[in-house]
Amino acid sequence: MIWQGVTAHGAPDPTQPHTSATVASLDIGVLVFREGLECILVLAAITASMTGEKRALCRPVAAGAGLAFAATLITWIIAVQIVSSLSESMPALDLQAATGLLAVIVLLVVMNWFFHKIYWGGWIRAHNRRRKTLLANGSAAEISLARLRWGLILLGFTSLYREGFEVVLFLQSYNLRFGGGVVLKGALLGIALSTIVAILTFVLQQRLPYRKMLITTGILLGVVLLVMVGEQAQEMQLAHWIPTTRIDWLANLIPAWMNLWFAIFATRETIVAQLIAAVLVVGSYYGARHFGRTGPSTAEPVREREIEAEETAAEELQAVH
Repeated sequence: MIWQGVTAHGAPDPTQPHTSATVASLDIGVLVFREGLECILVLAAITASMTGEKRALCRPVAAGAGLAFAATLITWIIAVQIVSSLSESMPALDLQAATGLLAVIVLLVVMNWFFHKIYWGGWIRAHNRRRKTLLANGSAAEISLARLRWGLILLGFTSLYREGFEVVLFLQSYNLRFGGGVVLKGALLGIALSTIVAILTFVLQQRLPYRKMLITTGILLGVVLLVMVGEQAQEMQLAHWIPTTRIDWLANLIPAWMNLWFAIFATRETIVAQLIAAVLVVGSYYGARHFGRTGPSTAEPVREREIEAEETAAEELQAVH
């Protein structure tokens, strides 16, 4: 909104053409940047102890991440072809509603705080254990150098491809609605920001406020989620997947620009869907805090895994100072 205000030399008019495409590009950029941050943290945890003589072992990890980026592009091409073939046999409204629903589900997973508790405690810890096993076995000559390198390549590959696959699924809805040009602009923005963070982390070895950055992008994605849920509910109404129950008294209070910018419509179904999405995100946040602090059978292992993941992600920064 600030960028549009500057380019419009004043308050931007949301009814102007191409406004939604610009907002869509920014939404895509935020999501790609957040997924890039998570990938960088996982790679930092993997390469944390690869200093000194072990520095060369970072190259197979980087090669695996490069292969994963290429695989993500191939996955994107395949996904676009599948959606294009489906568009020939399905009504446009049904296909748009289906891809939009998929994007909402992906974004709900990205925004699920309890899922990310398990993510940091499980996914990073599993990669870190695998890295330690490979290095220990390699130093003990129990496996060949080639197997060690392939194992590190696989670690780098899975670290990036998991995030890339989520992004590919999410972007199908935007590609169907706005076209490849808008998606490319947003993706390049997110990749550029992620590249800056990667250079600061791995090349310049700077301390960055990763947690604050993830929280900030999470808040922005929360707004994106509410907008997407409102748009998705309306698309499902247009496709006659769900009924449309208008709220007449609310229709007079909601201006047209709120429909376009924030997908707030005077129907019971769209508002209920947005409320459910908000409750799921906020509830998962407080649920993660609750299960992370109470309960001897579940909280302590989760907290221990989280602490271990945070410590391993900080090892690299500590090693260079």
